[in-house]
Amino acid sequence: MTEIPFERYDSEFELLTQQVQGKISKVDAGFADSDLKYCHGLLSQCDDLLKQMQIEARTVDNADDKKNFLQKVRACKAKLANLRDDYNSAKTSVERQALLGGDLESGGQSRSGSKQKDRLLQANEQISRQNDTLDRARRVMAETEETAMEITSELGRNREKIQSSHQRVRDVSGLTNQARRIVQSMSRREVQQKLMIYAVGALLVLAIIVIIYSMGR
Repeated sequence: MTEIPFERYDSEFELLTQQVQGKISKVDAGFADSDLKYCHGLLSQCDDLLKQMQIEARTVDNADDKKNFLQKVRACKAKLANLRDDYNSAKTSVERQALLGGDLESGGQSRSGSKQKDRLLQANEQISRQNDTLDRARRVMAETEETAMEITSELGRNREKIQSSHQRVRDVSGLTNQARRIVQSMSRREVQQKLMIYAVGALLVLAIIVIIYSMGR
């Protein structure tokens, strides 16, 4: 059986997320800056795959399949959001370990330098929280856009149904007008036939009168 594009994208998405999870799970066992960059690239690929999955889901003709695919897309979005949160936590942990490690290696460092590192840690944590807030805002915007597109699609289908109903109404109105014209034509013929009958009857009566008058003379 030929694999449809949505299923292929879904399989690739699952594979990439598993790789990211595998890397993040090793954050306490030598998780390096290169691993952060690698995970970031994988997450970007997941975003691209989700966009493709969403496009494929919206172009499906079967209503049931379309509904199932869109539900799958929403589930993948939620999974990716959680995975991105784990990545941000791992990134913060790595940056904190790097700063603390530098502090331990330079044991003779002044107290002002230690305070500076504390400020850097706080700044990193604040930036991480801000990034989390931005990520949540992006997810809300993406979900809002998806909902709006679904509503637009539904309105388009309803518009087609309304236009089809209007066309059927116009067709019925046309048939009704045609039937009315036929009835009117039949009514006119009936009146004409009655007038002809009355005229023939009048001529017959007149002829009888003339005959009777002629015989009386």
